[in-house]
Amino acid sequence: MARNVLTLKYRPQRFDELLVQDHVRDTMKHAIEKNRLANAYLFCGPRGVGKTTTARILAKSLNCEKGPTTNPCNKCSFCVEIAASRSLDVIEIDGASNNSVDDVRELRENARYTPSSGRFKIYIIDEVHMLSPSAFNALLKTLEEPPAHVKFVFATTEAHKVPSTIVSRCQRFDFRRATAAEIKERLVWLTQQEGIKASEAALMAMARRSDGSIRDGEGILDQLAAFRPDGIELKDVEELLGIVPSELFSDYADLVLAGDGPGLMSFIARLFESGYDHVEFYVGVVRHFRNLLALAVSGRECGIGLLPDEVERMLRQAESFGRGDLLRILSCITQYEAQAASTEFPRVLIEVMSLELASGRAVPPDSGTMPSATAECSDPPVAKDRAQTMTALWDELRLRTKTQRPLLAGFLELATPVSFKHDTLIVSLPAKQKVPAAKIEENLQDLTATLAEITGRPTTLSVQLSKKPAPDPTRERVSRIFGEVDERGQP
Repeated sequence: MARNVLTLKYRPQRFDELLVQDHVRDTMKHAIEKNRLANAYLFCGPRGVGKTTTARILAKSLNCEKGPTTNPCNKCSFCVEIAASRSLDVIEIDGASNNSVDDVRELRENARYTPSSGRFKIYIIDEVHMLSPSAFNALLKTLEEPPAHVKFVFATTEAHKVPSTIVSRCQRFDFRRATAAEIKERLVWLTQQEGIKASEAALMAMARRSDGSIRDGEGILDQLAAFRPDGIELKDVEELLGIVPSELFSDYADLVLAGDGPGLMSFIARLFESGYDHVEFYVGVVRHFRNLLALAVSGRECGIGLLPDEVERMLRQAESFGRGDLLRILSCITQYEAQAASTEFPRVLIEVMSLELASGRAVPPDSGTMPSATAECSDPPVAKDRAQTMTALWDELRLRTKTQRPLLAGFLELATPVSFKHDTLIVSLPAKQKVPAAKIEENLQDLTATLAEITGRPTTLSVQLSKKPAPDPTRERVSRIFGEVDERGQP
């Protein structure tokens, strides 16, 4: 016996059945009731949110035997033929494969003829942004002065690629993404209709994976119902879809919080040995820290689609980090976005990113204090009662000085930190750099005050001149190859 997949079996057939897009539904219904229909409509939005479904409902509403009506009967020959995609008066065109000027010329020629049986001839062009420039130009004249019996509905996922000359001749509707909670609600309803057993955590994981697409969520549920007919659990969703378990992101964040570099390296090794996709993991890390930030800022009522037990766990973690640290961590992570999708060394990328996040949080020996988040990715605020490693402290001082006094920061670039003990940071300059050393000495009071802000306790800066000349990389390279060289650089 033939079986329809869930996306087709439960496809909305009336405006009142449309999901999420209330603004589209209400406007279209009022336009039909008041006989204020446009000649052309442009439906914009991500995949799977109801653009072509709405176009079909509009076609049925206009051609139904009861119509024009906001509530098509779905029983007359017109409604049945449109629903089955075999109506001669409703022409659905794939803009990706029928995008030439000749295709549009043929459309224009056929549009002149009256409908075969219905009131209107309706052209639905999906992915209209794929039409060629010449095809758009050929379409313009028809849109300006369309026959009274013709309606156009254009659907696109990339509205910015549609020429403004076309957009200006259409009524535009922007379809929004569904939230994870809305998709979950739809999946719950489908499980009830189909007698599918699925846990709440499993349904929420499917909803998140759908990325705002109701159709994707329905397809995932259909797939998992076949995979686990006896009942779907969270681990089944993760196994079939290759989703990185959510608890791994909590574990990862705990390691970052502790500044545990070795632990992070071990964690990443297990991650790749388990075969998880590195992009999937990277996206999950961004989402996890973003959710922590949302919880830190707005508390429980932040609308991020978490289950109650997840909220409690993540609230505790968000409080451990603090709002400032989470802002800096997200700023650092997002710098790796372009590389994450294209790198040939994904493991190295994830390791470098992770160690960079943890480097500023590593607790120096015998400090007995909680360190601050990394200072190497962005400009951290004051971190009282927190120690810094020598390199992180120096980098932070240079970064703050650069934003406030760029000229002084230029002199700091010539110095090198050599030690940090007893709350004194000692930096060294080459013997010949007496002027920069003097400039730094002149501003020691301001620099010391900045250090105290960073560490949260009195901290001083000491400058010394190195007796050894700065190393010459070229001289060292020649010496390594040919032996010792004289003052002129000759062997």
